[in-house]
Amino acid sequence: MLAIHPTEAPPLMTSDPWHSLFALPAAQRYDHRFHLVGIGGTGLGPIADVLLQLGFQISGSDQQENATTQRLSRQGARIHTGHDARHLLSATAPHLPDVVLRSSAIPDGNSEVIFAHEHNIPVVNRNAFLGPLTAQRRVIAVAGTHGKTTTTGMIAHILTQTGHDAGYIIGSDVPGLGAGHAGREATFVIEADEYDYAFLGLSPHTIVLTSLDWDHPDCFPTPADYQQAFQHFVQNLQAQGHLIACRDDADIRQMLQGSTFRFQVHWYGTHADPAWRIHNIDIGPEHTRYELQGPQGQSVPIQLQIPGLHNILNSSAALIAANLHGIDLAAAATALRSYVGASRRFEIKGTVNDIIIIDDYAHHPSEIRTTLNATRARYPDRDIWAVYQPHTYSRTKALLDQYAHAFTAADYLLVTDIYAAREAYDDSISAAQVAAVSRHPQARAAGDLAQVEEYLRQHVQPHSVIILLSAGSATLLGPRLLHSLQPDLP
Repeated sequence: MLAIHPTEAPPLMTSDPWHSLFALPAAQRYDHRFHLVGIGGTGLGPIADVLLQLGFQISGSDQQENATTQRLSRQGARIHTGHDARHLLSATAPHLPDVVLRSSAIPDGNSEVIFAHEHNIPVVNRNAFLGPLTAQRRVIAVAGTHGKTTTTGMIAHILTQTGHDAGYIIGSDVPGLGAGHAGREATFVIEADEYDYAFLGLSPHTIVLTSLDWDHPDCFPTPADYQQAFQHFVQNLQAQGHLIACRDDADIRQMLQGSTFRFQVHWYGTHADPAWRIHNIDIGPEHTRYELQGPQGQSVPIQLQIPGLHNILNSSAALIAANLHGIDLAAAATALRSYVGASRRFEIKGTVNDIIIIDDYAHHPSEIRTTLNATRARYPDRDIWAVYQPHTYSRTKALLDQYAHAFTAADYLLVTDIYAAREAYDDSISAAQVAAVSRHPQARAAGDLAQVEEYLRQHVQPHSVIILLSAGSATLLGPRLLHSLQPDLP
Protein backbone atom coordinates (compact mmCIF):
# COMPACT_ATOMS: atom_id res chain seq x y z
CA MET A 1 0.00 0.00 0.00
CA LEU A 2 1.27 3.46 -0.86
CA ALA A 3 2.39 5.24 2.29
CA ILE A 4 0.45 8.38 3.13
CA HIS A 5 1.71 11.18 5.35
CA PRO A 6 -0.10 14.07 7.02
CA THR A 7 -0.85 17.02 4.79
CA GLU A 8 -2.40 20.46 5.04
CA ALA A 9 -5.13 19.60 2.51
CA PRO A 10 -8.50 20.97 3.60
CA PRO A 11 -11.04 18.39 4.79
CA LEU A 12 -13.64 17.38 2.24
CA MET A 13 -17.36 17.19 2.93
CA THR A 14 -18.43 13.56 2.85
CA SER A 15 -22.17 13.89 2.31
CA ASP A 16 -24.36 16.97 2.05
CA PRO A 17 -27.96 17.20 0.85
CA TRP A 18 -26.97 18.99 -2.35
CA HIS A 19 -25.00 15.92 -3.46
CA SER A 20 -28.31 14.23 -4.29
CA LEU A 21 -29.09 16.84 -6.95
CA PHE A 22 -26.99 14.94 -9.48
CA ALA A 23 -29.20 11.85 -9.07
CA LEU A 24 -32.42 13.75 -9.86
CA PRO A 25 -34.39 12.84 -12.99
CA ALA A 26 -33.59 15.21 -15.83
CA ALA A 27 -37.05 16.77 -15.72
CA GLN A 28 -36.53 17.95 -12.14
CA ARG A 29 -33.09 19.49 -12.49
CA TYR A 30 -34.19 22.83 -13.88
CA ASP A 31 -35.79 23.63 -10.53
CA HIS A 32 -32.30 23.84 -9.04
CA ARG A 33 -29.55 26.39 -9.57
CA PHE A 34 -25.79 26.46 -9.18
CA HIS A 35 -24.08 29.83 -8.86
CA LEU A 36 -20.41 29.92 -9.92
CA VAL A 37 -18.16 32.72 -8.67
CA GLY A 38 -15.29 33.02 -11.15
CA ILE A 39 -17.30 31.31 -13.88
CA GLY A 40 -15.13 32.61 -16.73
CA GLY A 41 -11.96 30.82 -15.65
CA THR A 42 -10.51 27.55 -16.88
CA GLY A 43 -11.43 25.85 -13.61
CA LEU A 44 -15.14 26.65 -13.47
CA GLY A 45 -16.05 27.35 -17.10
CA PRO A 46 -15.99 23.68 -18.21
CA ILE A 47 -17.92 22.66 -15.08
CA ALA A 48 -20.62 25.19 -16.03
CA ASP A 49 -20.81 23.56 -19.49
CA VAL A 50 -21.45 20.17 -17.91
CA LEU A 51 -24.05 21.49 -15.46
CA LEU A 52 -25.96 23.26 -18.22
CA GLN A 53 -26.03 20.09 -20.30
CA LEU A 54 -27.28 18.16 -17.28
CA GLY A 55 -30.26 20.52 -17.20
CA PHE A 56 -29.58 22.71 -14.16
CA GLN A 57 -30.01 26.46 -14.01
CA ILE A 58 -26.65 28.21 -13.96
CA SER A 59 -25.74 31.71 -12.89
CA GLY A 60 -22.32 33.13 -12.26
CA SER A 61 -20.05 36.12 -12.09
CA ASP A 62 -16.56 37.14 -13.11
CA GLN A 63 -14.54 40.31 -13.02
CA GLN A 64 -14.41 40.59 -16.79
CA GLU A 65 -16.34 39.29 -19.73
CA ASN A 66 -14.44 36.81 -21.90
CA ALA A 67 -15.07 34.18 -24.56
CA THR A 68 -16.12 31.66 -21.91
CA THR A 69 -18.71 33.91 -20.28
CA GLN A 70 -20.06 34.89 -23.69
CA ARG A 71 -20.42 31.24 -24.71
CA LEU A 72 -22.10 30.25 -21.46
CA SER A 73 -24.50 33.18 -21.78
CA ARG A 74 -25.49 31.99 -25.26
CA GLN A 75 -26.12 28.54 -23.80
CA GLY A 76 -28.55 29.88 -21.21
CA ALA A 77 -26.42 30.76 -18.19
CA ARG A 78 -27.13 34.08 -16.43
CA ILE A 79 -23.76 35.82 -16.36
CA HIS A 80 -22.85 38.94 -14.38
CA THR A 81 -19.76 41.10 -14.79
CA GLY A 82 -18.29 42.03 -11.42
CA HIS A 83 -19.17 40.59 -8.03
CA ASP A 84 -22.29 41.61 -6.10
CA ALA A 85 -24.44 39.77 -3.57
CA ARG A 86 -27.52 40.62 -5.63
CA HIS A 87 -26.28 38.23 -8.33
CA LEU A 88 -27.42 35.31 -6.17
CA LEU A 89 -31.04 36.41 -6.51
CA SER A 90 -32.87 34.80 -9.41
CA ALA A 91 -35.44 36.22 -11.79
CA THR A 92 -36.49 32.76 -12.97
CA ALA A 93 -36.47 30.62 -9.81
CA PRO A 94 -38.32 31.29 -6.54
CA HIS A 95 -35.33 30.47 -4.39
CA LEU A 96 -31.68 31.24 -3.82
CA PRO A 97 -29.04 28.98 -5.40
CA ASP A 98 -28.76 25.46 -4.03
CA VAL A 99 -24.96 25.71 -4.09
CA VAL A 100 -22.33 28.40 -4.62
CA LEU A 101 -19.19 27.04 -6.30
CA ARG A 102 -16.25 29.37 -6.11
CA SER A 103 -12.94 29.51 -7.94
CA SER A 104 -9.72 29.04 -5.98
CA ALA A 105 -8.96 32.70 -6.73
CA ILE A 106 -12.08 33.95 -4.91
CA PRO A 107 -11.35 35.13 -1.34
CA ASP A 108 -13.52 34.63 1.73
CA GLY A 109 -14.32 38.33 1.70
CA ASN A 110 -16.06 38.20 -1.68
CA SER A 111 -19.53 39.76 -1.35
CA GLU A 112 -21.28 36.81 -2.99
CA VAL A 113 -19.52 34.32 -0.72
CA ILE A 114 -20.45 36.34 2.36
CA PHE A 115 -24.10 36.56 1.26
CA ALA A 116 -24.23 32.80 0.68
CA HIS A 117 -22.85 32.05 4.13
CA GLU A 118 -25.34 34.48 5.72
CA HIS A 119 -28.21 32.66 4.00
CA ASN A 120 -26.93 29.14 4.75
CA ILE A 121 -26.18 28.36 1.12
CA PRO A 122 -23.37 25.77 0.82
CA VAL A 123 -20.18 27.40 -0.48
CA VAL A 124 -17.73 24.90 -1.93
CA ASN A 125 -14.49 24.77 -3.91
CA ARG A 126 -13.75 22.31 -6.67
CA ASN A 127 -12.25 19.76 -4.27
CA ALA A 128 -15.66 19.36 -2.61
CA PHE A 129 -17.66 19.60 -5.84
CA LEU A 130 -15.99 17.33 -8.37
CA GLY A 131 -16.49 14.16 -6.34
CA PRO A 132 -20.30 14.43 -6.11
CA LEU A 133 -20.48 15.58 -9.74
CA THR A 134 -18.66 12.46 -10.97
CA ALA A 135 -19.72 9.99 -8.26
CA GLN A 136 -21.75 7.83 -10.65
CA ARG A 137 -19.19 7.96 -13.47
CA ARG A 138 -16.19 5.83 -14.42
CA VAL A 139 -13.56 8.53 -14.05
CA ILE A 140 -10.29 8.79 -15.95
CA ALA A 141 -8.35 11.50 -14.10
CA VAL A 142 -5.28 13.03 -15.74
CA ALA A 143 -2.85 14.57 -13.26
CA GLY A 144 0.70 15.92 -13.28
CA THR A 145 2.57 19.19 -13.39
CA HIS A 146 2.84 19.24 -17.16
CA GLY A 147 0.77 17.74 -19.97
CA LYS A 148 -2.60 17.48 -18.23
CA THR A 149 -4.63 19.49 -20.71
CA THR A 150 -3.12 17.88 -23.79
CA THR A 151 -3.44 14.34 -22.46
CA THR A 152 -7.02 14.90 -21.28
CA GLY A 153 -7.92 16.39 -24.65
CA MET A 154 -6.33 13.47 -26.47
CA ILE A 155 -8.28 10.90 -24.46
CA ALA A 156 -11.56 12.75 -25.01
CA HIS A 157 -10.75 13.09 -28.71
CA ILE A 158 -10.01 9.37 -29.09
CA LEU A 159 -13.22 8.38 -27.30
CA THR A 160 -15.30 10.80 -29.37
CA GLN A 161 -13.71 9.80 -32.67
CA THR A 162 -14.33 6.11 -31.95
CA GLY A 163 -18.05 6.69 -31.41
CA HIS A 164 -18.26 7.11 -27.64
CA ASP A 165 -20.21 9.80 -25.82
CA ALA A 166 -18.00 10.18 -22.76
CA GLY A 167 -18.18 13.17 -20.47
CA TYR A 168 -15.14 15.36 -19.99
CA ILE A 169 -13.73 18.45 -18.33
CA ILE A 170 -10.63 19.89 -20.02
CA GLY A 171 -8.67 22.95 -18.90
CA SER A 172 -8.78 24.52 -22.35
CA ASP A 173 -10.91 24.44 -25.49
CA VAL A 174 -10.16 21.63 -27.93
CA PRO A 175 -11.37 22.04 -31.53
CA GLY A 176 -14.47 19.94 -32.06
CA LEU A 177 -14.84 19.22 -28.34
CA GLY A 178 -14.92 22.47 -26.43
CA ALA A 179 -13.87 22.19 -22.78
CA GLY A 180 -16.79 20.53 -21.01
CA HIS A 181 -19.32 17.86 -21.97
CA ALA A 182 -21.75 15.92 -19.79
CA GLY A 183 -21.82 12.82 -21.99
CA ARG A 184 -24.30 9.94 -21.87
CA GLU A 185 -21.87 7.12 -21.17
CA ALA A 186 -20.39 6.14 -17.82
CA THR A 187 -16.84 7.18 -18.73
CA PHE A 188 -15.85 10.69 -17.65
CA VAL A 189 -12.41 12.15 -18.46
CA ILE A 190 -11.22 14.98 -16.26
CA GLU A 191 -8.16 17.16 -16.03
CA ALA A 192 -7.29 16.64 -12.36
CA ASP A 193 -5.87 19.96 -11.18
CA GLU A 194 -3.69 19.84 -8.10
CA TYR A 195 -3.99 23.56 -7.30
CA ASP A 196 -5.91 24.15 -4.05
CA TYR A 197 -6.07 20.34 -3.73
CA ALA A 198 -8.92 20.28 -6.27
CA PHE A 199 -8.13 16.72 -7.39
CA LEU A 200 -8.49 15.23 -3.90
CA GLY A 201 -12.28 15.18 -4.23
CA LEU A 202 -12.09 12.60 -7.01
CA SER A 203 -12.31 8.82 -6.69
CA PRO A 204 -11.02 7.74 -10.10
CA HIS A 205 -11.14 4.37 -11.79
CA THR A 206 -8.03 5.33 -13.78
CA ILE A 207 -5.31 7.86 -13.04
CA VAL A 208 -2.83 9.10 -15.62
CA LEU A 209 0.24 10.59 -13.95
CA THR A 210 2.25 12.52 -16.55
CA SER A 211 4.93 14.30 -14.48
CA LEU A 212 5.93 15.66 -11.08
CA ASP A 213 7.77 18.98 -10.93
CA TRP A 214 7.26 21.29 -7.94
CA ASP A 215 4.83 24.06 -8.77
CA HIS A 216 2.30 26.41 -7.13
CA PRO A 217 4.51 27.42 -4.18
CA ASP A 218 1.68 29.61 -2.88
CA CYS A 219 -0.28 26.43 -2.26
CA PHE A 220 2.56 23.91 -1.75
CA PRO A 221 5.42 25.69 0.06
CA THR A 222 7.94 22.86 -0.47
CA PRO A 223 8.51 20.07 -3.01
CA ALA A 224 7.63 17.60 -0.24
CA ASP A 225 4.22 19.26 0.22
CA TYR A 226 3.63 19.00 -3.49
CA GLN A 227 4.53 15.30 -3.64
CA GLN A 228 2.37 14.54 -0.60
CA ALA A 229 -0.66 15.95 -2.39
CA PHE A 230 -0.05 13.59 -5.29
CA GLN A 231 0.45 10.69 -2.88
CA HIS A 232 -2.98 11.38 -1.42
CA PHE A 233 -4.47 11.65 -4.88
CA VAL A 234 -3.04 8.30 -6.01
CA GLN A 235 -4.41 6.71 -2.83
CA ASN A 236 -7.91 7.81 -3.93
CA LEU A 237 -7.70 5.42 -6.88
CA GLN A 238 -10.38 2.76 -6.68
CA ALA A 239 -9.41 -0.80 -5.80
CA GLN A 240 -8.70 -2.79 -8.97
CA GLY A 241 -8.30 0.46 -10.83
CA HIS A 242 -5.44 1.53 -13.11
CA LEU A 243 -2.50 3.87 -12.58
CA ILE A 244 -0.80 4.91 -15.83
CA ALA A 245 2.57 6.41 -14.86
CA CYS A 246 5.41 7.93 -16.87
CA ARG A 247 8.57 5.87 -16.36
CA ASP A 248 10.73 8.69 -17.75
CA ASP A 249 9.89 10.99 -14.84
CA ALA A 250 12.36 10.58 -11.97
CA ASP A 251 10.06 12.11 -9.36
CA ILE A 252 7.22 9.76 -10.23
CA ARG A 253 9.58 6.80 -9.97
CA GLN A 254 10.77 8.05 -6.60
CA MET A 255 7.23 8.57 -5.30
CA LEU A 256 6.09 5.08 -6.27
CA GLN A 257 9.33 3.22 -5.55
CA GLY A 258 9.03 0.35 -3.09
CA SER A 259 5.26 0.67 -2.70
CA THR A 260 2.70 -2.08 -3.00
CA PHE A 261 -0.65 -1.33 -4.58
CA ARG A 262 -4.27 -2.44 -4.55
CA PHE A 263 -4.51 -1.33 -8.17
CA GLN A 264 -2.68 -2.06 -11.39
CA VAL A 265 0.30 0.09 -12.42
CA HIS A 266 1.01 0.56 -16.12
CA TRP A 267 4.39 2.17 -16.75
CA TYR A 268 5.08 3.89 -20.07
CA GLY A 269 8.10 5.68 -21.51
CA THR A 270 11.20 5.50 -23.65
CA HIS A 271 13.18 3.23 -21.31
CA ALA A 272 13.60 -0.45 -22.14
CA ASP A 273 11.75 -1.71 -19.07
CA PRO A 274 8.21 -0.19 -19.00
CA ALA A 275 5.26 -2.37 -19.99
CA TRP A 276 4.33 0.19 -22.63
CA ARG A 277 7.50 1.17 -24.48
CA ILE A 278 8.00 4.08 -26.86
CA HIS A 279 10.54 3.40 -29.58
CA ASN A 280 11.52 4.31 -33.17
CA ILE A 281 11.00 8.00 -32.44
CA ASP A 282 11.22 10.21 -35.53
CA ILE A 283 10.77 13.96 -34.98
CA GLY A 284 11.29 16.27 -37.94
CA PRO A 285 10.26 19.74 -39.07
CA GLU A 286 7.08 18.38 -40.64
CA HIS A 287 6.29 15.26 -38.62
CA THR A 288 6.27 13.53 -35.23
CA ARG A 289 6.21 9.74 -35.40
CA TYR A 290 6.94 6.80 -33.13
CA GLU A 291 5.84 3.28 -32.28
CA LEU A 292 4.12 2.20 -29.08
CA GLN A 293 4.71 -1.37 -27.99
CA GLY A 294 2.30 -2.90 -25.50
CA PRO A 295 2.78 -5.53 -22.79
CA GLN A 296 1.68 -8.36 -25.08
CA GLY A 297 4.22 -7.36 -27.70
CA GLN A 298 1.71 -5.57 -29.92
CA SER A 299 3.19 -2.52 -31.65
CA VAL A 300 1.35 0.26 -33.44
CA PRO A 301 2.75 3.21 -35.43
CA ILE A 302 1.69 6.64 -34.18
CA GLN A 303 1.70 9.93 -36.06
CA LEU A 304 0.93 13.26 -34.42
CA GLN A 305 0.11 16.72 -35.69
CA ILE A 306 1.67 18.39 -32.63
CA PRO A 307 5.43 18.43 -32.08
CA GLY A 308 7.84 17.38 -29.37
CA LEU A 309 8.95 14.43 -27.27
CA HIS A 310 6.65 15.63 -24.47
CA ASN A 311 3.67 15.14 -26.77
CA ILE A 312 4.89 11.67 -27.67
CA LEU A 313 4.74 10.89 -23.95
CA ASN A 314 1.34 12.58 -23.58
CA SER A 315 -0.12 10.71 -26.51
CA SER A 316 1.21 7.38 -25.26
CA ALA A 317 -0.57 7.88 -21.95
CA ALA A 318 -3.78 8.80 -23.80
CA LEU A 319 -3.59 5.70 -26.00
CA ILE A 320 -3.05 3.45 -22.99
CA ALA A 321 -5.98 4.99 -21.12
CA ALA A 322 -8.26 4.55 -24.12
CA ASN A 323 -7.09 0.97 -24.59
CA LEU A 324 -7.75 0.11 -20.94
CA HIS A 325 -11.26 1.45 -21.41
CA GLY A 326 -12.01 -0.85 -24.30
CA ILE A 327 -10.72 0.99 -27.38
CA ASP A 328 -8.70 -1.09 -29.85
CA LEU A 329 -5.14 0.27 -29.88
CA ALA A 330 -4.95 0.58 -33.68
CA ALA A 331 -8.32 2.35 -33.79
CA ALA A 332 -7.18 4.73 -31.05
CA ALA A 333 -3.98 5.50 -32.96
CA THR A 334 -5.99 6.26 -36.09
CA ALA A 335 -8.29 8.58 -34.13
CA LEU A 336 -5.34 10.39 -32.59
CA ARG A 337 -3.95 11.38 -35.99
CA SER A 338 -6.69 14.01 -36.31
CA TYR A 339 -5.98 15.64 -32.95
CA VAL A 340 -4.73 19.18 -33.63
CA GLY A 341 -4.14 20.38 -30.08
CA ALA A 342 -5.85 22.49 -27.45
CA SER A 343 -6.18 26.23 -27.22
CA ARG A 344 -2.90 27.85 -26.08
CA ARG A 345 -0.99 24.57 -26.38
CA PHE A 346 1.42 25.27 -29.24
CA GLU A 347 -1.50 26.96 -30.96
CA ILE A 348 -0.48 28.55 -34.25
CA LYS A 349 -2.40 31.81 -34.35
CA GLY A 350 -1.36 32.67 -37.91
CA THR A 351 1.40 33.98 -40.15
CA VAL A 352 2.07 37.58 -41.12
CA ASN A 353 4.96 38.88 -43.23
CA ASP A 354 6.49 35.36 -43.04
CA ILE A 355 6.42 35.56 -39.23
CA ILE A 356 4.67 32.68 -37.47
CA ILE A 357 2.82 33.53 -34.24
CA ILE A 358 2.40 30.70 -31.71
CA ASP A 359 0.53 30.88 -28.41
CA ASP A 360 1.57 28.43 -25.67
CA TYR A 361 0.56 28.03 -22.03
CA ALA A 362 4.08 27.14 -20.82
CA HIS A 363 4.93 29.13 -17.71
CA HIS A 364 7.01 26.73 -15.58
CA PRO A 365 10.75 26.65 -16.43
CA SER A 366 10.61 22.95 -17.34
CA GLU A 367 7.65 23.53 -19.64
CA ILE A 368 9.40 26.47 -21.28
CA ARG A 369 12.53 24.45 -22.02
CA THR A 370 10.49 21.55 -23.42
CA THR A 371 8.27 23.79 -25.53
CA LEU A 372 11.17 25.77 -26.99
CA ASN A 373 13.03 22.56 -27.85
CA ALA A 374 9.94 21.40 -29.72
CA THR A 375 9.75 24.78 -31.46
CA ARG A 376 13.37 24.49 -32.58
CA ALA A 377 12.76 20.95 -33.90
CA ARG A 378 9.71 22.16 -35.86
CA TYR A 379 11.39 25.33 -37.19
CA PRO A 380 15.15 24.62 -37.37
CA ASP A 381 15.98 27.40 -39.86
CA ARG A 382 13.94 30.28 -38.41
CA ASP A 383 14.82 32.85 -35.77
CA ILE A 384 12.81 32.07 -32.64
CA TRP A 385 11.61 34.96 -30.48
CA ALA A 386 10.44 33.77 -27.05
CA VAL A 387 8.09 36.17 -25.28
CA TYR A 388 7.75 35.03 -21.69
CA GLN A 389 5.26 36.41 -19.19
CA PRO A 390 6.20 35.24 -15.65
CA HIS A 391 3.11 33.99 -13.83
CA THR A 392 2.66 35.06 -10.18
CA TYR A 393 5.31 36.57 -7.95
CA SER A 394 5.48 33.51 -5.68
CA ARG A 395 6.22 31.08 -8.50
CA THR A 396 8.75 33.41 -10.12
CA LYS A 397 10.64 33.82 -6.84
CA ALA A 398 10.53 30.14 -5.87
CA LEU A 399 11.66 28.85 -9.26
CA LEU A 400 13.97 31.72 -10.23
CA ASP A 401 17.14 29.63 -10.40
CA GLN A 402 15.43 27.17 -12.73
CA TYR A 403 15.20 29.80 -15.47
CA ALA A 404 18.92 29.36 -16.14
CA HIS A 405 19.15 27.79 -19.61
CA ALA A 406 15.36 27.38 -19.89
CA PHE A 407 15.37 29.60 -23.00
CA THR A 408 18.48 28.20 -24.72
CA ALA A 409 16.59 27.02 -27.81
CA ALA A 410 15.37 30.55 -28.56
CA ASP A 411 17.41 33.14 -30.45
CA TYR A 412 15.84 36.10 -28.64
CA LEU A 413 14.08 36.43 -25.29
CA LEU A 414 11.68 39.15 -24.18
CA VAL A 415 10.47 38.94 -20.57
CA THR A 416 7.30 40.91 -19.86
CA ASP A 417 6.21 42.35 -16.56
CA ILE A 418 5.11 39.67 -14.10
CA TYR A 419 1.44 38.64 -14.32
CA ALA A 420 0.16 38.87 -10.76
CA ALA A 421 -2.97 36.73 -11.22
CA ARG A 422 -4.41 36.24 -7.71
CA GLU A 423 -1.45 37.83 -5.88
CA ALA A 424 -0.66 41.29 -4.55
CA TYR A 425 2.20 43.29 -6.04
CA ASP A 426 5.66 42.24 -4.81
CA ASP A 427 8.58 44.51 -5.66
CA SER A 428 11.18 41.96 -4.50
CA ILE A 429 11.00 40.07 -7.81
CA SER A 430 10.98 41.43 -11.36
CA ALA A 431 11.18 40.59 -15.04
CA ALA A 432 14.72 41.96 -15.06
CA GLN A 433 15.77 39.28 -12.56
CA VAL A 434 14.29 36.57 -14.75
CA ALA A 435 16.12 37.93 -17.80
CA ALA A 436 19.39 38.11 -15.88
CA VAL A 437 19.22 34.62 -14.41
CA SER A 438 18.28 33.11 -17.78
CA ARG A 439 21.89 33.62 -18.95
CA HIS A 440 20.51 34.19 -22.44
CA PRO A 441 22.75 36.49 -24.51
CA GLN A 442 19.75 38.16 -26.16
CA ALA A 443 17.46 38.51 -23.12
CA ARG A 444 15.80 41.75 -22.11
CA ALA A 445 13.07 42.84 -19.71
CA ALA A 446 10.62 44.37 -22.17
CA GLY A 447 7.93 45.99 -20.02
CA ASP A 448 4.18 45.70 -20.44
CA LEU A 449 2.38 44.10 -23.37
CA ALA A 450 2.17 47.34 -25.36
CA GLN A 451 5.92 47.85 -25.04
CA VAL A 452 6.59 44.24 -26.06
CA GLU A 453 4.37 44.62 -29.09
CA GLU A 454 6.15 47.79 -30.17
CA TYR A 455 9.60 46.24 -29.67
CA LEU A 456 8.66 43.26 -31.82
CA ARG A 457 7.23 45.55 -34.49
CA GLN A 458 10.53 47.40 -34.63
CA HIS A 459 12.93 44.44 -34.48
CA VAL A 460 11.49 41.12 -35.62
CA GLN A 461 12.34 40.16 -39.21
CA PRO A 462 10.56 37.93 -41.74
CA HIS A 463 11.26 34.21 -41.55
CA SER A 464 10.93 34.25 -37.77
CA VAL A 465 8.76 32.57 -35.14
CA ILE A 466 7.29 34.44 -32.20
CA ILE A 467 6.15 32.11 -29.42
CA LEU A 468 4.15 33.55 -26.53
CA LEU A 469 4.83 31.65 -23.31
CA SER A 470 2.16 32.62 -20.83
CA ALA A 471 -0.64 31.43 -18.58
CA GLY A 472 -1.82 35.02 -18.26
CA SER A 473 -2.73 37.98 -20.42
CA ALA A 474 0.11 37.72 -22.96
CA THR A 475 -2.19 35.53 -25.03
CA LEU A 476 -3.77 38.84 -26.12
CA LEU A 477 -0.61 39.62 -28.07
CA GLY A 478 -1.36 36.93 -30.65
CA PRO A 479 -4.12 38.69 -32.61
CA ARG A 480 -2.53 42.08 -31.96
CA LEU A 481 0.75 41.00 -33.54
CA LEU A 482 -1.02 39.54 -36.56
CA HIS A 483 -2.26 43.06 -37.18
CA SER A 484 0.69 45.21 -36.15
CA LEU A 485 3.34 43.15 -38.00
CA GLN A 486 1.71 43.63 -41.38
CA PRO A 487 4.37 45.14 -43.68
CA ASP A 488 2.18 47.92 -45.05
CA LEU A 489 1.47 49.47 -41.65
CA PRO A 490 3.28 52.74 -40.83
